[in-house]
Parts: sequence; C-alpha cells; structure tokens
Amino acid sequence: MQPKITALPVVTLLALCCQQTWAGGILLYEVGTDNVGLANAGAAARAQGPSTIASNPAGMSYLPGTQITAGLQVLYGDLKFDRDEGTNVAGSGSGNALDPIPGGSFFISHALDDHWSVGFGQYGDFGLAVNYDNDWSGRYFTQNSSLLGLSLVPSVAYRFNEQWSVGVGIKAMYGMLQAQTAIDRSPFGFTDRGDGQFKYKDKDWGFGANVGVIYAPQPGTRIGLTYTSKVDLEFEDGLDIKGDGPLLQRLDGTNTQLDITVPQTVTLSLFQQLDRQWALLASVNWQDWSEFGDIGVQVDTTANDARSTTIDAGFKDTWHLSLGAQYQATQQLLWNFGVAYDSSAVSDNRRSAIVPMGESWRIATGATYALNRDTDINVSLAMIWLGDMPVDQTKTVSGNRISGQFDDAWIQAVTGNMTWRF
Repeated sequence: MQPKITALPVVTLLALCCQQTWAGGILLYEVGTDNVGLANAGAAARAQGPSTIASNPAGMSYLPGTQITAGLQVLYGDLKFDRDEGTNVAGSGSGNALDPIPGGSFFISHALDDHWSVGFGQYGDFGLAVNYDNDWSGRYFTQNSSLLGLSLVPSVAYRFNEQWSVGVGIKAMYGMLQAQTAIDRSPFGFTDRGDGQFKYKDKDWGFGANVGVIYAPQPGTRIGLTYTSKVDLEFEDGLDIKGDGPLLQRLDGTNTQLDITVPQTVTLSLFQQLDRQWALLASVNWQDWSEFGDIGVQVDTTANDARSTTIDAGFKDTWHLSLGAQYQATQQLLWNFGVAYDSSAVSDNRRSAIVPMGESWRIATGATYALNRDTDINVSLAMIWLGDMPVDQTKTVSGNRISGQFDDAWIQAVTGNMTWRF
C-alpha cells in the first residue's frame, strides 16, 4: 500500500495550476483524465476511477476504498485566420491565436460502506482563450480574450443494489473573464497616434449540480445517464479606455455587464464488456448552447459618436456522438481508443473571431499501465479537428469588417495522470 503522503505534492501542484489555466475550447471533455483517450465514449457509464465525479457521480458507488486521481495536460494547436478581400481594415495576419495551454485536475472518492460513497473533484472543463497579434486586421473585434470556469464539485453516491446507483454533485464554478480590443481612432483624426484600446476584466461565482444514474442489467453491462445543470455567471466591469478624444474618454469607466450561461447538458452512455479483453463504449450528449448569452464587448466609433455594446453569441444547441473500445493487452496494460463528432454551436454567418467555434472531430487513444495493485499511470492523446471556419463580421456604426476564415484549424491534447488506491 502506498503511503498517503505520496499524493500531497501532486495535489498542491494541481491546486496552483488549475487557478492559472485557461481552457482551450468552450466545454471540454479533456480535463487531464483517461477519458481523453476514449474521446468521451462511455463517460457516464465507465465508473473506472474517481474522475467519474466529472462525468457521472453515480460511478463512485463502483469504487472500493479510497481512490485518488491527479492529472496534468497541455493543449496546443493551430488557429490562424486567413483574411480575404472583404476585410476593410489594414493590418497583419492573425498569427497562431492558440498558445500552449496547461491544465490539471484532481479527484478523490471514498466508500463509506456498501451503499454510500463520497468524493470531491476539481477541474476546469469550461472556457476559451484566443491571443491574436495586436496589430492584426481583426483587432477592432478582438486582440485577446480569455474565459475560464474552474469547478469544485463535492459529490455523494448511493448504491441501491447490484443494478441501480445514483449520485449527485454540487458544482461551485469560479469564472474568470478578461478581454483586450483595439479601438479605431481614425474617425477622430488621430491616425498618427495609432489605435486606442479598451480592457475588460472580472470574476464571479456560479452554482449548479451534476446528477447521474447507472443501471447494470447484467454483469459487464452498464448504462449511465447524467444531467448537468446550467451555471449562470455575471461579469461586470468598467471599461478601461486608452485613447485621446472626449468621445472615447466619455466611455472610460462605463459599467458593462456580460451575462454568460454555462449550458446544461444530458449524456447517455453505454459500457459493454464483450469478453476478458475487449469492451465497447459509446456516448450521446446534448448541450444547451442556445442559452449562452453574451460573448464580449465592442466599441464602435464614428466622427460624431463612440458607443459600447455587448455581443450576443447567437448560439444553437449541439450534439455529441462518440464510440470507443478498451483492449486489455496484458494484465498490466489497458489500451483505450475513441472517435467522436460534435456539431457546431454557431452558424457560419454568426461565427465571431472572439469565439471561433465550429463542428469538430476527435480521434483519441491512450494507455493505462498498472505499476502495482494500488497504482496506475495513464498517458492519453486526442486530436481535435475543426477544419475551415468562415468568419464575416461588420460593425453597425463604423462599418469595420473582418472577412475570411480559419484554415485547417486543429487542437491536440496530451494528458498524463496517476491513480492511487488505499
């Protein structure tokens, strides 16, 4: 048995890392666990470790003793904007807007008796981060923006019998938002002094719940259903304006509120053990993106006017489908494989450079190796293919326009984690 002190340095590191991490998409399945190697297939039904707290808290009822999983990951990729002749603002290319993004997670579960289990999870599965070159041709729409939701989820599960288990987790999400955007000062005759700029930054707490059930009609078969409630985040800050002219200075300190709703979701998953070596996994998931709300703030200018407005996301609901398999190659080595598809939350004519979302494909694999009976180590890799994502945005007052597309966009996640059992 491993001494309990073994996990403490890892927990301390993760607590620091998660508070400084920006998630790399919007609602991620990649939170530093072995689920990465399955592309989320079977997530609500697997119940193979304490990270089930994030995907279905009812899964804790299948975990004996005390178990801890700690994970680290990095997201990196290619997100470059190629402008076309429709763009009427001079400037450079966007550069790669996706910087390498570190992340981490921590989960612990404990079986109180044959029926009750408790646990706690800390992970960042909601957010985005884009960082364009400051002088790119879309700078009047965004230069950089970051949104993070860090979730703290105490959970409890109850197992009625060999077939039925339920679980619930109370989610406290700490949301952080910051944005920086250039202001076109040419209508005011200040072209020789460059662009103006505004910054926006705030933090907020939101609360929700994860509720799940697992039904096992026979040994080796589990069906899981999970519902995660929406979480409302309300960001409010005065615009920090830099730039000459009374019209811009009038906007300095303008109090602006952004209402963001982290979407509610429903996930249905299957885990089917085929034989001693092979298991089949599948998931279908719905996400309520139509309730998202605002995605940012913009400042629009003319020679006689300067105004700030919030930007409605105009999102629509999405669907996720995934299929995966597990292969027990040896007594110590388990291979994971998965492929998934996610529909786009935004139509091509509503896509923004602030939130460059689109449909995506995931291809994933990973391996778990048992160092001994009480300790596992996992390494997983997922390629997320976004493809081409057109953008055409025009400001109502100034007429500033950015037009073109993100070409062959992709994100890759590399994850490592360990699980200890006591």
